[in-house]
Amino acid sequence: MAEITAAAVKQLREKTGAGMMECKNALVEAAGNEDKAVDILRERGLASAKKREGRIAAEGIVGSYIHMGGKVGVLVEMNCETDFVARGDEFQSLVKDIAMHIAAAEPRFVSRDEVPAGVLDKEREIARAQAKNDPKNASKPDQVIDKIVDGRVNKYYEETVLVDQPFVKDPAKTVGELITEKTAKTGERITIRRFTRYKMGEGLERRGDDFSNEVASLLS
Repeated sequence: MAEITAAAVKQLREKTGAGMMECKNALVEAAGNEDKAVDILRERGLASAKKREGRIAAEGIVGSYIHMGGKVGVLVEMNCETDFVARGDEFQSLVKDIAMHIAAAEPRFVSRDEVPAGVLDKEREIARAQAKNDPKNASKPDQVIDKIVDGRVNKYYEETVLVDQPFVKDPAKTVGELITEKTAKTGERITIRRFTRYKMGEGLERRGDDFSNEVASLLS
């Protein structure tokens, strides 16, 4: 069997717009033949999703999810092309699933484009320092360190970027791949525009025991 490289998967994804796992599986099935893999994705209705990227998705709904007895709540705006799809069970269920995922996975950004450059620079700086401070990497060249840093930055994306996170109901696919699947199934461009996650008491200074300890220390 031909080796399926990350570069081959990336190239097929850029060519078809299908998800990473779908591209990898298609290449495996096609024994590494890209043209055959494209045909496999087209037969499954996944390769055409790329063609819909230029369409305007101005319809949709704002969905919500409340979890843990009202301790966590999410609002998410998802868009599609027509009100007909927005009112359909398929889209409504997807919005609910995405809101639930946000409640559970705590993403900070919708896509990689939203991550501030300063945040990325800081993550790279920390990752590089960690890699160089690891005794196992003492004799490794800079090119290897760079790959380690890239890997840790990708891990940061997986932890904080919504479309890069493994979908909580099916970790074998990312949220982005789920959206691509639904785009192919509905025949319309589907996007996640924005979200807000609320956690009860988040950002508030809690006094309680800390205040009691502070008073006790002043009286001692």
